[in-house]
Amino acid sequence: MKTTGAVIGQPLLFRYMTASMNPSDEFFRETTLRICGSLEISTAIADVFAYFKHHFPIIGLSLTIRDQELGALRRIALATDHQEEYPVEIQPMGKNLWAKVQQMAATLREPFIITTDQDPVIRQLALLFKLRNKRDLVLPLWMDGSLQGALNLRGEHEGCFSRHHLDMVRDITRPFTIALANAIAHDKIRRYSELLLKDNQRLTKKLGYHGEETIVGGEGGLRNVMQLVSQVATLANTVLLLGETGTGKELIAGAIHASSTYKAGPFVKVNCGAIPEHLIDSELFGHEKGAFTGAIATKQGRFEQAIGGTIFLDEIGELPLQAQIRLLRVLQNREIDRVGGNHPVPVDIRVIAATHRNLENMVQEQSFREDLWFRLNVFPIIIPPLRQRREDIPALTRHFISSKAREIGITKLPILMPGALARMQSYHWPGNVRELENLVERELILHRDGCLPFEHLPPTASPQTSTSPQEIAHETLDTIMSRHIIQVLQHCDGRISGAGGAAEILGLHPNTLRARMKKLGIRFGRQPLG
Repeated sequence: MKTTGAVIGQPLLFRYMTASMNPSDEFFRETTLRICGSLEISTAIADVFAYFKHHFPIIGLSLTIRDQELGALRRIALATDHQEEYPVEIQPMGKNLWAKVQQMAATLREPFIITTDQDPVIRQLALLFKLRNKRDLVLPLWMDGSLQGALNLRGEHEGCFSRHHLDMVRDITRPFTIALANAIAHDKIRRYSELLLKDNQRLTKKLGYHGEETIVGGEGGLRNVMQLVSQVATLANTVLLLGETGTGKELIAGAIHASSTYKAGPFVKVNCGAIPEHLIDSELFGHEKGAFTGAIATKQGRFEQAIGGTIFLDEIGELPLQAQIRLLRVLQNREIDRVGGNHPVPVDIRVIAATHRNLENMVQEQSFREDLWFRLNVFPIIIPPLRQRREDIPALTRHFISSKAREIGITKLPILMPGALARMQSYHWPGNVRELENLVERELILHRDGCLPFEHLPPTASPQTSTSPQEIAHETLDTIMSRHIIQVLQHCDGRISGAGGAAEILGLHPNTLRARMKKLGIRFGRQPLG
């Protein structure tokens, strides 16, 4: 079809060409100018609607697409004087009906009119579109061989559209197809931008590592640990961190990442014990769209989020066996399979794992894979408990007083009373550094305007329950942890949650402590413990 338009600098020629246009050419030109007149499709449709009302007996104009992810018809633009005449913006449509619509449109590929007295497919569409006594003139819009959507002109009464109206909308198929393509592309870009923004915010808040944490004790009780960190940090091999809960394994993992060749990438932290077993494969390795009920879109797992950086798998001993198999493949081949996926996804990452459990014993009990244990145990780093590095307690205490005071809004730092540090160094610290951090915060709240006495520490272990260094050397981490939890529970009269409860003292969430007690075979409730 021949089109005309204004030529800058040639007004006489433009007037001649305009005068020589037939009505269909002018209609095409004016419609095209309006549909292309705004980047916002809703604004363009409103402009077209105002123009169309001079040529069609209509009360509304809408542009609708098939949203494959939602499995519904989704209206992306509407202009009308009668909003109540239209259905909701998102109208679910079954696959069978959509297939019938595709088949029908494939045979016609022409504008058609929907009424309530036609074949069953048309009648179903009429019900969805709330036609009642109205009429819809529908212009199918095809792209790349498939029906993508339609332009709908809502007539004000039955019999309002003529053959002339069908011919007119047929002539404007091309500009509306282009407008629909642009609207779909713009919608995808907007949604992807929102997803990227959310991912960046989540990575910054939850997964990011900024290298600001201080390793207190790096020149003291953690001296040997930091020497091992400096030896392994610049390499790419897997590292296994061993130590009791609360010893600072996450902080050490962050120090390894900050000194590695992956430091410019994300530092993704995963607590394997906090993810429900039925979600762990999807959470770690991601899933494809349609992999299971509710998987309406492809999702990246934590391993893909860590590409170019480090993934820290805390509580690795809590992984179920099926996830252990998947993890072994990551360590061997540096690739993952999404749930429901057919193609492996390569992942260039550094893996750091940590646990308070004795993995070697778990291998013997067949609750942890031996081949995975060998892969992880290439370079183990044992982080000593706080009671074995008491020289760090003064520095740690002052560090937490300063940081916690800033957090809770104390401008003038309280001072330590004489004897406070001695009391703290004589305490056995079953919750390690995390317990110390919590006790400092509690002391600041209780004595924000004065001195910090630290007088209400739980009693140290009695001589009957004390263990010699020789005995400790032959005990598992689970045995040591079990004994410490029991001692704290005895002090708390079996109380787990609340102020002064065992969970607060140990620096754990009450549910986490209960789960750990269940695994260690420690009974719940206020009863004799042993």
